[in-house]
Amino acid sequence: MPPHTREAGIRGGTDPAGEPTPEVRPRDVHSHIPKTHGMRSARVTLGLCPPRQEPVLCTLCACPSGRPSMRGPAILLTVALATLLAPGAGAPVQSQGSRNKLLLVSFDGFRWNYDQDVDTPNLDAMARDGVKARYMTPAFVTMTSPCHFTLVTGKYIENHGVVHNMYYNTTSRVKLPYHATLGIQRWWDNGSVPIWITAQRQGLRAGSFFYPGGNVTYQGVAVTRSRKEGIAHNYKNETEWRANIDTVMAWFTEEDLDLVTLYFGEPDSTGHKYGPESPERREMVRQVDRTVGYLRESIARNHLTDHLNLIITSDHGMTTVDKQAGDLVEFHKFPNFTFQDIQFELLDYGPNGMLLPKEGRLEKVYNALKDAHPKLHVYKKEEFPEAFHYANNPRVTPLLMYSDLGYVIHGRVNVQFNNGEHGFDNKDMDMKTIFRAVGPSFKAGLEVEPFESVHVYELMCRLLGIVPEANDGDPATLLPMLHTEPALPPDGRPALPLHGRSAVLPSSWALVVMGLLGTMILLSEVA
Repeated sequence: MPPHTREAGIRGGTDPAGEPTPEVRPRDVHSHIPKTHGMRSARVTLGLCPPRQEPVLCTLCACPSGRPSMRGPAILLTVALATLLAPGAGAPVQSQGSRNKLLLVSFDGFRWNYDQDVDTPNLDAMARDGVKARYMTPAFVTMTSPCHFTLVTGKYIENHGVVHNMYYNTTSRVKLPYHATLGIQRWWDNGSVPIWITAQRQGLRAGSFFYPGGNVTYQGVAVTRSRKEGIAHNYKNETEWRANIDTVMAWFTEEDLDLVTLYFGEPDSTGHKYGPESPERREMVRQVDRTVGYLRESIARNHLTDHLNLIITSDHGMTTVDKQAGDLVEFHKFPNFTFQDIQFELLDYGPNGMLLPKEGRLEKVYNALKDAHPKLHVYKKEEFPEAFHYANNPRVTPLLMYSDLGYVIHGRVNVQFNNGEHGFDNKDMDMKTIFRAVGPSFKAGLEVEPFESVHVYELMCRLLGIVPEANDGDPATLLPMLHTEPALPPDGRPALPLHGRSAVLPSSWALVVMGLLGTMILLSEVA
């Protein structure tokens, strides 16, 4: 969720008619994927047994010549392979009656160690009953919307295209705040298909309750059930939290949804306002823990304990802002820099910034900023560290930057007054977050080593029994959490049914084989 002061100066705007479409189009989404970390896609392997060498006697047809004929076996083989090559045949099929449901819950801004200075009996019980990660590393940039979209697509931010909490257009200079951006369909639907839509295309029903990105359409398809919070929503209301959980339970039990994502805006809001080391934050973590207890009680009360897998996680951590530092990062005080050289700016948003210099002034602006402050790291887009998996997207401007832990970037004037902030380097421990999981598919009492959030999508697809979209995750990374670990094919991806195609052979092979068998039948007529 965005900090409280960020919307100053950009309120009240609506996307004007005729606004140019953002730079990323669905057909272009993969054109910018770096070769060094290209996304995986589902594949199948072909295995054909060698033919038997013994002669086969004809027992299924009366051959006038008395000679063995190929016609009967060929016809049987044709029918058998036609059945084998039918869509979904030969793949492990999971009936609706035996399929486990999945609930993904995000508590925004829950730092990895928030449970270490507060008594959290319900989170502790969940770890004993299921799986706990030491911590989880979010994607960079460590903001709410980009990181939440990584969880439901399995893509690094440069590959899914939701590069910021704010919708912006460098041509029109339109910038919209966080809540307004939640409803901008083309900001989200830019080529990546989130797990709700993938599940629905494969016969399941999905829901999103306040989850970022869950209330717009993707390639013309809406999430089965969705709720979006109001612009003045009170994220702290514990009574409402329980009512939201009751609604989600009804979605599972009365409307038979298979997948739901549920979002809470705390402890992020409290961390921003009071700081991550404050007593107010510790009290909010106690409220989160009580809510986890209520959630698990609700699951049991609705007889879902043996049929629902629960994942509790977050988007990023939180750190203390050094508001009294004597060396604040203030653009309006940098020598040799002027905003007159800038066509478009996206500053005053935590520790991150983007600049589009006017034509012909890129080098001048870069040279003025690259060594302007020891806590500020300014890059040309093509030189931004590849390890962040962030800059290689058309939406990212020619110059981008981030500041060191505890420092935020002030633009024309100082308008940021939060005591806590995120958006920093995802290698910083204060940006790490939590991961807990419990349910019929998960082992009990297991603590796993840290991992990147980009892998959670593959795990969720595995739990739902659906074929993933192309993504950046490794399907083998989180399988040790599960009770069963089936052997993986050579590409490391679990064997799952392919929607609308043969689960044994690629579609092109099916046509070739059927053609060959047809030729065999014709030859058998003259044999």
